[in-house]
Amino acid sequence: MPSKPLPSYSSGTSDAPLMYRTIGEAFDATVAQDPDHLALVVRHQDVRWSYGKLAAEVERAAVGLHALGLNKGDRIGIWAPNCAEWIVTQIATAKLGLILVNINPAYRLSELEYALHKVGCRALVLAERFKSSDYVDMVRRLQAGGDGTKPVTTLEHLIVIADEDIEGFIRFADLSGATHNAVPLEDIASTLQPEEPINIQFTSGTTGFPKGATLTHHNILNNGYFCGVRMGFSAADRLCIPVPLYHCFGMVLGVLTCITHGATMVFPGEAFEPESVLAAVSEERCTALHGVPTMFIAELDHPDFASFNLSSLRTGVMAGSPCPIEVMKQVIARMNMGEVTIGYGMTEVSPLSFQSLPEDDLDRRVSTVGTAHPFVEAKIIDPESRVLPRGEQGEILFRGYSVMQGYWDDTERTAEAIDSAGWMHSGDLATMDADGYVAITGRVKDMIIRGGENIYPREIEEFLYRHEAIQEVQVFGVPDEKYGEEVCAWIQLKDKSVNADDIRSFCQGQIAHYKIPKHIRFVSEYPMTVTGKIQKFEMRKEMAVLLEQKSEPTERAAS
Repeated sequence: MPSKPLPSYSSGTSDAPLMYRTIGEAFDATVAQDPDHLALVVRHQDVRWSYGKLAAEVERAAVGLHALGLNKGDRIGIWAPNCAEWIVTQIATAKLGLILVNINPAYRLSELEYALHKVGCRALVLAERFKSSDYVDMVRRLQAGGDGTKPVTTLEHLIVIADEDIEGFIRFADLSGATHNAVPLEDIASTLQPEEPINIQFTSGTTGFPKGATLTHHNILNNGYFCGVRMGFSAADRLCIPVPLYHCFGMVLGVLTCITHGATMVFPGEAFEPESVLAAVSEERCTALHGVPTMFIAELDHPDFASFNLSSLRTGVMAGSPCPIEVMKQVIARMNMGEVTIGYGMTEVSPLSFQSLPEDDLDRRVSTVGTAHPFVEAKIIDPESRVLPRGEQGEILFRGYSVMQGYWDDTERTAEAIDSAGWMHSGDLATMDADGYVAITGRVKDMIIRGGENIYPREIEEFLYRHEAIQEVQVFGVPDEKYGEEVCAWIQLKDKSVNADDIRSFCQGQIAHYKIPKHIRFVSEYPMTVTGKIQKFEMRKEMAVLLEQKSEPTERAAS
């Protein structure tokens, strides 16, 4: 009688237990261990702080925020690019039990209004400005009810990161610790519990309004810790963090990974720029580097790449979107990141659920996202919610300590995402092999159905990356009267002499005819979030309009 195939289910194990402590407790323990160890380097601000100095700045800010009357459970927004004040605010709010609300630096007025109203922020820490956005002006317009907005009645305190005084705002530098003896921070700490919410992160939904994923000390502290365990982190490591702090990648896999291992955080700039990253790694002798694939591509393609000394690099996390196999190979070979790990997850699970190990062979590191994180369960199901045998493709789900409490003030969408058994539905398609390694094969909603054939964009993308003229490619479906959907590819080229017919000729005889892109558009950039996630839904919308207008989008440069 043949044996029953293994189900597509796995759970991560660890010799180290889950930490049952608050972020403040974990931070204090690291400070006590070696207060003189370098904690924070913010190159664009000339900040070089030891753990002792960082602790002093955190205490000053915590006392100042408490003196404003902010109490456990109050929401406080932060709207700023990467800077020292962001990290100070993250730790200080955790010590007070305040719920830090991460606001995307790219948000404009209506998006800011939505976020602040949705969670009822009592305070907002903000930069004076960032790129083309005048944050102070936008907040003033919002509070005045201009541009069709509604004033946020809960917002009592505006704290600005600025050198000069600004009327109506408290300078971050003026949050005072002078009343230290009158503010019992230790007493506040004793009232905090690891299961309490500490962070709200708005997910960049493809439809409707963003959802506020609500995360606890227990969620994100442990996820940061086990991310570091997978990389073999210690206090000797220096992590370069070019990813934004407002996202889990920065504040959890960057800040909390370093804090829980006593490592050094290095921020190359307030926003990603490939040269500043390469310079930071070279000059600060970083041992680890985080980034999304598009960041690594930009670094590898920098014209002066060869002039930077990356010999100190060892590891890091590449995550945020699927990693092209050829890019992974180049990161290992040219950036000296022989122990680089691939991470996979989502904001709602704090964020990592799977991560490769440094000792995994090259094939597994370029073709899978590794195995389940410690204390995380995963399973792959069919459309009827039945667990599939290993090797079969379906939607991947997660359960465990890392799953969010829910979406803030949104029980309906929480129930849609987390089922009655506690499983978080990812919306991602995946397969699991006999050893529990998972390959992400696409999005449930990204699957193209052409004349009854199921087509997975990731498969076509990986094939097209073999073409020596292609720098980056994104494949998605567009409406078609005859077949329902057709395959469309947006391509960034290294060699501009290549045309659409060359690409199709490359595909002939190599992949099935129905997978060969009918529509090809050469572009200079992709629509993406500030974290580097490609927004295929925006490309799909634009192409649908072009096709409906019966314009000829193929081979046309994107503006």
